[in-house]
Amino acid sequence: MPEIKLTNVTKRWGKFFAVDHLNLDIEDNAFITLLGPSGCGKTTTLRMIAGLETPTSGQIKIGDRIVFDSDAGINIPANKRKVGFLFQNYALWPNMTVYQNISFGLSNIKEEMPVYDFEAKKCADMIEVLKNPKEIAKIIEECRDKTGKLETEKVYLKFIDTYTISRYTAKELFAMGLHESGDIVKAARQKSKSLEQNLEAIKTSHEAKGEKLNEDYAVVKGGRVVTSVRKLTREEVDLSVRRVSRIVKIGMFMDRYPAELSGGQQQRVAIARTLAPEPQVLFMDEPLSNLDAKLRLEMRYELQRLHLETGSTFVYVTHDQMEAMTLATKICLINNGVLQQYDQPLTVYNRPNNLFVADFVGNPSINFMEAKGIQRSDGKLELEVLCGSYRIVFEPNEKFDLSRWFEKREAEEQRKAKELEAIREDKKAVEKGNKDEAFQYHIDKVVEDDFGVHEEPVITNEDFVLGIRPECIKIKDNGSVDGEIFGEMPTGMESTIKIAVGNFLLTGVVFGNTLYQIGSKKKFDVEGKDILLFDRKSGRCISAGSVEISAN
Repeated sequence: MPEIKLTNVTKRWGKFFAVDHLNLDIEDNAFITLLGPSGCGKTTTLRMIAGLETPTSGQIKIGDRIVFDSDAGINIPANKRKVGFLFQNYALWPNMTVYQNISFGLSNIKEEMPVYDFEAKKCADMIEVLKNPKEIAKIIEECRDKTGKLETEKVYLKFIDTYTISRYTAKELFAMGLHESGDIVKAARQKSKSLEQNLEAIKTSHEAKGEKLNEDYAVVKGGRVVTSVRKLTREEVDLSVRRVSRIVKIGMFMDRYPAELSGGQQQRVAIARTLAPEPQVLFMDEPLSNLDAKLRLEMRYELQRLHLETGSTFVYVTHDQMEAMTLATKICLINNGVLQQYDQPLTVYNRPNNLFVADFVGNPSINFMEAKGIQRSDGKLELEVLCGSYRIVFEPNEKFDLSRWFEKREAEEQRKAKELEAIREDKKAVEKGNKDEAFQYHIDKVVEDDFGVHEEPVITNEDFVLGIRPECIKIKDNGSVDGEIFGEMPTGMESTIKIAVGNFLLTGVVFGNTLYQIGSKKKFDVEGKDILLFDRKSGRCISAGSVEISAN
């Protein structure tokens, strides 16, 4: 499967930038989730790669092929990009059976393809099956109902799944009547001999034309596979339908109509229809959002399995961060059309680039604490938190010089300011109307501040934000912080709790079946090496580390 490369891709309508200079490398056989809040640009990104939306500028490559380039004037249409689509709406034809829904697109394909001798292939398949006649008899006997009547449709289905053959071949195999003969082994040997003679005659006829058949029974002439612009034969269509029906386990529903299927079964049909033409890349836009919670979980496992079995590259759009975390090999997190982070799920969770990423990924949400302090000579930071009630010593996992970090931040801000000034001076350039603003993080409180007008605080290089994941809060009898249980939500194997410290609320996750009474006093500590330190001015993550807390 090909890799996908987006270079400086932008999509705007007037001054509104849906996608703003996006650079993205999607690796071969990756499962990428485009994640972000509603309206962030993830679906637009998907549609541009697929060819359903034309970018304003930039370049898109699928494998070695450039499918869009604004400078070169290249824009290959969606139907020529060999990609598959799976949307929130299954869009199944209600008047067609499952089989017809899956095969409909295949029957319309017309392109240059190898020329196969399907009669030779059928003979070879039948010869292989007839090597074990007792298994054939066993399969047929398993398809009798309680009265002993043979269910021929069930026999066909069993043959198809057992031997990976088409329905037409399965019918011929059954029509041989081996199960009705007195000596099934002898009958199978005779049929096999006749088929071998037919296969040899077919090969001889090709040799007379200066041709031969390769192992896939494609016609080879002059050392090259013969090709022609043609449609798929009914044998090829049937083999494709049966192949994908086995993958998504819907072989028994081929004669049913969509109205006779559950939501999960309809989703499987939609997936099968998308996979049937063997697309290079599979695009999915929130395909599970119409399903209930339990079915969504089951379908996530199915998509994971599907990704491994097909070896395709999956690009999946969702605003559900749990789906992104559980499905993806990499998460592409977007906000206001700008790429925020592109990393493996656990990296995005444990080492977010900025406050927005930390807040968006994780359920329950991360706790933010405003902190003020300086870096000591030993590299640790001495901070005051919770309105000065507690003192924290932050020890980074890797030593760094905070003054140098601030110098780099200032240089980056100056570079962005110059770029913005250049845009303003360039008459052809379009200034972004939906400005990129600093993320407004939320600090949970018992009594929220009123919504009156407040003066913006003066933020200096001594102002920071600590990010503490709920699992880092540990209730202990000898804990350093005094708190009160403000709320509790037990789910069985764990409980999510809210702890009040003065007017501040912190969220914690406690594993086990312990119940906590609301209003009870508890002590706790903040433990682990994944406590995050953010620069309050830029919102960027400075470091991860551990903390020691003591009362002031």
